[in-house]
Amino acid sequence: MRAEIDQKTFDKSQAYGRAKAQFGFISGLFSQILNIAELYFNVYPKIWAITGGWLAAYAPPRFSGEITHSLIFVFTYSFVQALISLPFSYYHHFVLEENFGFNKQTIKLWVTDFFKGQALSIALGVPLGAAFLAIIKKTGQNFFFYLWAFALVMQAALITLYPILIVPIFNKLTPLPAGPLKNAVEGLADRLKFPLTELQVIDGSKRSAHSNAYFTGLPWKKKIVLFDTLIEKSEEQEVVAVLAHELGHWKMGHTTKQLVIAQAHLFFLFSLFSAFIENRSLYADFGFVTERPVIIGFMLFSEVLSPTESVIGLLMNVMSRRFEFEAGKFGLMCCF
Repeated sequence: MRAEIDQKTFDKSQAYGRAKAQFGFISGLFSQILNIAELYFNVYPKIWAITGGWLAAYAPPRFSGEITHSLIFVFTYSFVQALISLPFSYYHHFVLEENFGFNKQTIKLWVTDFFKGQALSIALGVPLGAAFLAIIKKTGQNFFFYLWAFALVMQAALITLYPILIVPIFNKLTPLPAGPLKNAVEGLADRLKFPLTELQVIDGSKRSAHSNAYFTGLPWKKKIVLFDTLIEKSEEQEVVAVLAHELGHWKMGHTTKQLVIAQAHLFFLFSLFSAFIENRSLYADFGFVTERPVIIGFMLFSEVLSPTESVIGLLMNVMSRRFEFEAGKFGLMCCF
């Protein structure tokens, strides 16, 4: 180890890992307590009633249905959740990351990102949420199949549109200039038969000193994105090694396997939800005696299923770690 990393850097890395673990434990504990309080104090029916009052008072009659009410409920609930989480976000960026020299963003940028995120959630959430609810309402007991097919199509669309429309909202992307690094990356892509069509640099340094690289796009058309911090801090061979690790995930089929597992899991969730959606006692036990809104049913279903999801999440993490080691070995063999 000493030949690769000095003791001071190693100790700092360990201290950073412990600090992140402690922060994760505290923030996770707070989230759990908040979640229990929401259920105990019937927060869902109270917010549902408040948003219903807003709808009755200010919305035209044609927008007074369950779908509009559900969307207003979700965005109100999510916005309140986001506001509550702001102190933890602030501490993470401006205390924890700052103490270890990683934070580069300003308060202004942090606030701007918050409002951009909220606006983006509304812009995407309104049509997707409305479609989600409409499919359930109009397709009967077999809605889970149509809902899963819709989710599959939307995921493919977002994979395509994310680097084109969403990333530029938060970051600036520029083509990697011609030179030895570009030649080396293109050479790596050629050796691996990776369908590279674009090679860009992202200005990650305006938020963090952390460095990374990733690829995105459809199976036949891929884009590689390098963080400017990775280029600034690393030699050409080191950048290629990092990228070889990332492309190892593609070469070994990790991304495809994770996509297939995620889709199977989503189909299982939707099909299981179809058995819960008309459960009167589920709604009544959480304060919805006379109404059974679909979105509330889905949220309560998620709460009931959360212990099982924790186990599935653990298994997914185990698989992810195995994939990381496999990609690491691939990158090592590819570059050395």
